[in-house]
Amino acid sequence: MEIREINLEKEWEDFIGVVRPDSFLHSWAWGKFNNASGTKVFNLGVYDENELVAVALILKITAKRGAFLFCPHGPLIRKAENVVEVIKVLREYLAGLARIERCAFVRLSPLLIKNPDNERIFTDLGFRQAPVHMMHPELSWILDVTPPEDALLMAMRKTTRYCIRKAEKDGVETVVSADPADVDVFWDIYKATVDRQNFTPFSRNYLRSEFEMFIKNDGARLFFAKYNNEVVAAAFIVFYKDSAFYHHGASIHKYPKITAPYLLQWSVIREARKRGCKYYNFWGVVPEEKKNHPWSGLSLFKRGFGGSESEYLHAKDLVITPKYWLNFLVETVRKKKRRL
Repeated sequence: MEIREINLEKEWEDFIGVVRPDSFLHSWAWGKFNNASGTKVFNLGVYDENELVAVALILKITAKRGAFLFCPHGPLIRKAENVVEVIKVLREYLAGLARIERCAFVRLSPLLIKNPDNERIFTDLGFRQAPVHMMHPELSWILDVTPPEDALLMAMRKTTRYCIRKAEKDGVETVVSADPADVDVFWDIYKATVDRQNFTPFSRNYLRSEFEMFIKNDGARLFFAKYNNEVVAAAFIVFYKDSAFYHHGASIHKYPKITAPYLLQWSVIREARKRGCKYYNFWGVVPEEKKNHPWSGLSLFKRGFGGSESEYLHAKDLVITPKYWLNFLVETVRKKKRRL
């Protein structure tokens, strides 16, 4: 096997179409978005006798605590029998690239199902568990949206179904926008959510740039729920291949008895169906037993719409230089402070 950079969007996207990952973080658009934001991007293809068998989108992340190479929700590998060899070849290539780019470590967040065999692949190749707190979802909640609407409603938690109907009766309206200018409207609600829940936000420019990149191929929409002509809930949705992804969400608590977020999500599900999507990916959730986790309430909300979870391997780190341990310490402390 050998590794070469891929320069053609069609070659990359054709491969993604075959693999069909539960993520958009290996899309060509995600690489272009990161590159436009100032991040160095490597679109790597793994070839076996000129046959493309895997792809790896690699981002060079630069932080105060040091730089590292990051593969978000990847690599993506076509055949299960190639996994070990692909990871082995990538390990050697990325270790060399990390030294050239002066990076302290390599981090992979693979979309491989969490099980002992897959864990052993990385352990045997010298990777260690990353201290990171879900840099990208490792436990996703996914709903099959192909059944009829009545069937989808009946499969929901009773409370969820009631809240959807209540919001309709209370006069909540939903609006869908493809206008990048409406990112400013989303930002106002998003900022209120950040202040309330105390998490590290993305910047307004980051959100707008992401939306503008995906809207080029009709791959993004902003959904707003309005009550008394005021936006009270919002969702930033990415559409990619056969799935819709709930990438960013926000709401205000001005009207605690108004169940607008439930109707908003139902609106997204219905739009996904109209587009011919097979799945709605609610993105990350936390395990049900973690009742004290800051995201447990949001996770309960997502699970109420029906669906099932997919659990992937925890992020894996390959140590390149001793500077890695500073990053390890910072992320470990941060994780404890945020009770994650």
